[in-house]
Amino acid sequence: MEPQTDLGLEIKSLALVDTHEHLLPEDQWAGDNEKLIEQSRQAGQPGWGDDRPDILQDLFLNYVPSDLEVAGASKEAIQRLFDPAAGDIESRFAGIRDAWEATQHTGYGEAVRLIASKVYGLDSLTPESLDTAQGKLEELRQPGERLRLLSEVANLDHVQIDDFRWACNPDESGPDFFLYDLSWANFANGDLKVEDIVQETGIVVSTLDELRDALAAIFQRYASYAIAVKAQHAYTRTLRWQERGDDEAARALALVLAGGEVEEATRLVLGDWCWARGVELAIEHNLPFKLHTGHHAGTGSMPIDWVRAGNLCPLLARYPDARFVLMHTAYPYSDELVSIAKHYPNVWVDLCWAWSIDPYSSTDFVRRFLHAVPSNKLFAFGGDTFWPTSAVAYSIQARHGLQRALEAEIAEGHLSEQEAITVARRLMRDNQYACFDLDGTRAAIRAQLAPAEVA
Repeated sequence: MEPQTDLGLEIKSLALVDTHEHLLPEDQWAGDNEKLIEQSRQAGQPGWGDDRPDILQDLFLNYVPSDLEVAGASKEAIQRLFDPAAGDIESRFAGIRDAWEATQHTGYGEAVRLIASKVYGLDSLTPESLDTAQGKLEELRQPGERLRLLSEVANLDHVQIDDFRWACNPDESGPDFFLYDLSWANFANGDLKVEDIVQETGIVVSTLDELRDALAAIFQRYASYAIAVKAQHAYTRTLRWQERGDDEAARALALVLAGGEVEEATRLVLGDWCWARGVELAIEHNLPFKLHTGHHAGTGSMPIDWVRAGNLCPLLARYPDARFVLMHTAYPYSDELVSIAKHYPNVWVDLCWAWSIDPYSSTDFVRRFLHAVPSNKLFAFGGDTFWPTSAVAYSIQARHGLQRALEAEIAEGHLSEQEAITVARRLMRDNQYACFDLDGTRAAIRAQLAPAEVA
């Protein structure tokens, strides 16, 4: 075993900021598997099963089903994999065994192997070892274990969670550790949940001014406790943004409120208008605005031109005072994203999920970024998963990938080891603390919890 370098020790020991997760809440991790399965369904991930923890779900119900399907596993076999009622562990795993053999060395496959080895102590996936791991999983699905896995095993400083909601209420299972994004995806899609808006704000939206007031009311209620605003509407529409006037948006709103089939062009008008209002409110409330760019999860439905970060240039230019966090390295348009980050002072780039999509392209991306863009504009990690055990694996991938990138820079004489350590600290923690108002968010959360604690 090679001796650990000072750089390697620093990367291993430093608490890593996790800027992007979809983690399920404590009560679902520690008890209600039925809710977990339903939320996985809503997110487009397969998840059929009963109400007990299942080791095959924990190992494979992340991003690897996409690679399994591309490798030839049938949708039916993948469904069986996640359904404890469909048979024992051996028979369910057998249906995807050949696809797994072809997939285990992809980034997604590597993450499964890391969960198996680092969380469950498994050297290989066999029926016997999986049966043993089932007992360990039941021990992990207990109150407090979600926090322990993330803070102690993954060694994370904190996590930022997009749970697809506006509400950013304190997470009492770890109020300083689990921080939440205010979701803006539906609004950017031009998709108005009118009843939800009424329930949240008391405003019945029938005019554009009422919609404007409702959007402001959502921020007024939750922005103090939010760490950022987040939108992943690149899954359902192009990232290309256009400025929309009030008259044009009012006509689009009337058509949407009328119900029935709404043309895409109409939704884009209303979506662009709402998106812009969200950016303005994010500026007002001192929140960064996170945007999904690049590759889609899943298979068979990615309009590749939608996801280019270059589509965002009109928005980036229109709002120079906003802090935009462009996520996932815009893979496969990563060179384009480097250019954007080099040109626009209001852009930060996030490697969240990228280490699992394509670990070696991500290592190369770090090196290209450092030679083109100031090093204070890059974030090293976000797991982008529902499961704390998967986040553990993804954090290990990020540390390994960052170390590979910086060791290559040292080997080629571009950085001294001490300079590489400084860069690692920036990418893993310092840059995130500079971009996000962590002290302000945590103080607001503590203040909200204080009356309850006094009572």
